Amino acid sequence: MSTLADFPITAKWPAQHPDRIQLYSFPTPNGVKVSIMLEETGLPYEAHKVTLSDEDVKSTEFLSLNPNNKIPAIIDPDGPDGMAIGLFESGAILLYLAEKSGRLIGQTSADRHRITQWLMFQMGGLGPMFGQMGYFCKFAGAQIEDPRPRDRYLGEAKRLLAVLEGALEGQEWIAGDYSVADIAIAPWLGALEFYGTRDAVGWAGHGNLVAYLDRFKSRPAVQRGMVIPARD
Repeated sequence: MSTLADFPITAKWPAQHPDRIQLYSFPTPNGVKVSIMLEETGLPYEAHKVTLSDEDVKSTEFLSLNPNNKIPAIIDPDGPDGMAIGLFESGAILLYLAEKSGRLIGQTSADRHRITQWLMFQMGGLGPMFGQMGYFCKFAGAQIEDPRPRDRYLGEAKRLLAVLEGALEGQEWIAGDYSVADIAIAPWLGALEFYGTRDAVGWAGHGNLVAYLDRFKSRPAVQRGMVIPARD
């Protein structure tokens, strides 16, 4: 039977509470999805700070849990069939935690599918495109004189925001009731401020999205999860 001790990552990040879900993460838009979900569901967990440095995410220990060397990742010592399970990819972790807790995934099968489609929208579109936009607007790519890469991702960010703005017309949350889809999407909307691109994508003109992000940020579990693990 698999137990927490069978995971090599625990040698670098020892568990103080081995009976709890172990979260390996950093407070980025992808990382806070899982800490927010854990706070919303009340599932007991222990957070370990895994920085974005090669020393951490490319360490042998971390790669043993996530060969794709990206945060977040988790180990649940009380996984399916009573065996410990390790998972990576934030969307997969959100679905797992929703199933484990029975929360934030809708009441019916149809609800689940509608929620999942918006979760996939974030995973396949919003996250990757916003990340590239950030690279070309704030980080090393901003030094490239050719404007085409920057304009491409700014244009795609505007298009995705328009999709969300329309979807939120007349409703508070993206797929009906508050769900894992909102936990996936909203942190990436917050990243626009960090990237310094709010004006460039016309954020103020998206009234539904502005109100949506404010509602999200007002949730106590979100406020807690946004700073877990602590950067310092």
